[in-house]
Amino acid sequence: MKPEEELRFLILGAQREGNRLLTDLLIPLGITSSQAEVISCLKAGGPMSLNALGKLLVCETGSPSRLVGTMVERGLVARRENADDRRQVELELTKEGLRLAVEIRQVEARLYGWLGQRLTPQEITTAVCLLRALIVGTAAGKAIAQRNGQLSHLPKE
Repeated sequence: MKPEEELRFLILGAQREGNRLLTDLLIPLGITSSQAEVISCLKAGGPMSLNALGKLLVCETGSPSRLVGTMVERGLVARRENADDRRQVELELTKEGLRLAVEIRQVEARLYGWLGQRLTPQEITTAVCLLRALIVGTAAGKAIAQRNGQLSHLPKE
C-alpha cells in the first residue's frame, strides 16, 4: 500500500471511529451529530441566517434547510424575522435547544477525553497542523477557520 493510500484510509477510519463514538454518546440526548453541530454553532454564534449557518457547518454541504426544518419541528431551533430586514429569517436556539447545548458540551468533553487518552498534546497539535494543510481553502476548511475563534466577526447575512 502506498503511504498516500494508507493516509487516506487512516483519515477515513479515524473519522468513522470518532463519529461512531460521538453518535453513541448523543443517543441519550436523542439528537444526531449533525443536529449537535447546528446547536453548537447557534450557541456560539447567536442568531444567524440559514446561509450563515450553512457556511459554518462541516456536517452538511450546501444549504442545511432540511436539517434545520427538522430541528424547528422538534422545538430545538426557532425561526424569527430579522429586526433589520423583515424579508430575512434568523435562526436561534429555543429553551430546549439551549438546554441541549449544555449537554452537548459535556458529550464533547468526553469525546475530547477519548482523544486525549490516545494522543499526547504535541501529537494533537501536529495532527491539527497536518489536517489543516489538507483542507485549507475548502468549504470545510473555511467553516472550521470561521468557527476557530472568529464567530464574533461572522456576518449574520
